Amino acid sequence: MKSKACSALFILSLLVAGCASFDGRGLVPGQSTEADVIGTMGQPAQVLQRPGGGKLLYFSRQPFGRAVYKAAIGPDGVLRSLEQTLTPDNIRRIQADKTTKDEVRELLGPPYRAARAPFKPYDVWEYWWRNVEDRRILWISFSDDGVAREVVEMHDFQSDPPSGGRKGR
Repeated sequence: MKSKACSALFILSLLVAGCASFDGRGLVPGQSTEADVIGTMGQPAQVLQRPGGGKLLYFSRQPFGRAVYKAAIGPDGVLRSLEQTLTPDNIRRIQADKTTKDEVRELLGPPYRAARAPFKPYDVWEYWWRNVEDRRILWISFSDDGVAREVVEMHDFQSDPPSGGRKGR
């Protein structure tokens, strides 16, 4: 019986540890190292090199977490900042006919899904995000020159719980 209790406690501790690393909780800008960040959050989904030797590490929690976290690492290997990128302010910064793929990739991180539009010569990037408890979807369509041509953001109706229905007769 003691063995089962120990096993259950071990599994519970693993679950709690996994949840704690979801958003980088416990990492301290100016103190935590790149190794601390990766050890806490896992392998990044995307790494962008910055001028001067720094880098940006992106940790995607899409689709179900509806978040992407960006860790800015300085040239000295120390965490400078950690932020969730899928925010209303960042999404408003994307402008049709102006913002490029590279700018979107740096601003938001990797998309959940990328596909070629079937009826237009556009690549479409899809991000699942959340504004408080409102589940949202963002689609950004890029023409072949790498410029955003359409930005569509809306409530994710498919994620809503079923409504209505019949109750027992």
